[in-house]
Amino acid sequence: MMKMFPCVFLILLLVPFSQALAAETTDNTPTLIVSLDKENIHVYKDSEGFTVAVGLVENRDPLTAVTNVQIQASFFDEFGDAPLEVTSGSTVLEVIPPNGQSPFSIRSETGNSAISEASVSLLGFDPSEKKQKEILVYSSEILSSSTLQFSGVLQNGGAPVTDTTVYLAFYDNFEPPRILSVSTIELGDVDLNTGVNFVFDEIIDSQAVGFWLFAESDIFYSDFVDVKIPASEIPTKKVTISNVSVKDSDGNPSSELTVGSVFNIESETSIEFATDSPSAETAFTYYVQIKKSPDHRDGTPTVEYVGKFDGRFIGNGVETQTIDWTPKQPGFFFIETFVWDRNDIPIAEQGPYTLITVK
Repeated sequence: MMKMFPCVFLILLLVPFSQALAAETTDNTPTLIVSLDKENIHVYKDSEGFTVAVGLVENRDPLTAVTNVQIQASFFDEFGDAPLEVTSGSTVLEVIPPNGQSPFSIRSETGNSAISEASVSLLGFDPSEKKQKEILVYSSEILSSSTLQFSGVLQNGGAPVTDTTVYLAFYDNFEPPRILSVSTIELGDVDLNTGVNFVFDEIIDSQAVGFWLFAESDIFYSDFVDVKIPASEIPTKKVTISNVSVKDSDGNPSSELTVGSVFNIESETSIEFATDSPSAETAFTYYVQIKKSPDHRDGTPTVEYVGKFDGRFIGNGVETQTIDWTPKQPGFFFIETFVWDRNDIPIAEQGPYTLITVK
C-alpha cells in the first residue's frame, strides 16, 4: 500500500490522498466486462466530517446492460495497513447501459478524523434488461458565484415513470477529468410526455469546472449532458510554469534515467499581477504528475508518481521548485506540472510536457 499526504482531502491524482492503483477489471462472463478506474478516484471530507470516495464505473460490453454493481471502499489512516472501516455501495445508476458508465459515491460509516486514505474495489455485478432512453434533461439557466445556481428541465417519454432522479456529477479540469462529487435531485413520479422543472442551489467544490447532467427512472434513462460552469470572477494574476527539467543527484541535466536512482524534477514558476499594487503574498501548491506511456497504441497512460511543493510568491516574482523522484520501472515517461492556490483552484496553465526514458 502506498502512503500519501494525510492533510489534504480534495485531490486524488494531484494530491496523493489515496492509493493510485491500476484499473481493476471484473469479467464474470466472456461478454460482460465492467471496469473501475482506481487512478481517477477522488476522496474528500464532506461538511459533516465523513470521508467520501467517488469515481466512475464503465460497462464496456456493447450488447448487455448490467445492474447491482457492488463496490467496496476501505478507509485507512496514515500509518496502519489494516483498514479503519470497510463500506460497500453501488453505482449511482441502477442499470448501466451497454457501453455506458455511471459514477459512484461511497461514504464512510463514521466521521473518523483519522481517515486519510481510501482504496476502492469492484466486487461484482449482474446482467440486466436494458432500460429505454426515453428521458431528456437539459439546462435552462446556470449562474456561479458563492454557490452554483442551476435550473433545468426533465422531459419524460411515452409512459408514466416512478423513482425519477436527476444527477449532477461534478468534474475537474484535468485529463481525464475526475469526478469530484455527485448531487441528486429527486422528482419521483412523472406522467407520460411531461416536462418537470428542477433547481439546484448549493456550494460546490471549487475545483469543479463542469458537471455531467443525467437522469434515471424505474424504466427509462437519459444521455449524459456536459454542462460547463461559468467563471465567477476575472483572474487578477497570471502564473506561468517554465523550464521543467530533470537532474541527477549531482545537478546534471538528464533525459535518460535509471531505475532505483534519485532524480530531481526542477521548474520555475513566475507570477505577474494585472494591477499596479500586487498582493504582498500569494500561497500556492505546485504539483508534479509523472505518467508512463502505454506499451501499445490503443493503451492509456498510467500514473507512476505524484508529488507536491508548497510555496509563496512575494509580489511579482519567480520561484524555483524541486521535487525528488525515484523511478521504479523502466519505460517511456512524461512529466506534467500544475500550480493551484490553497483553495485548490488552478491558477496556471499546465506546464510544458517533459519526456524522459528510464532504463
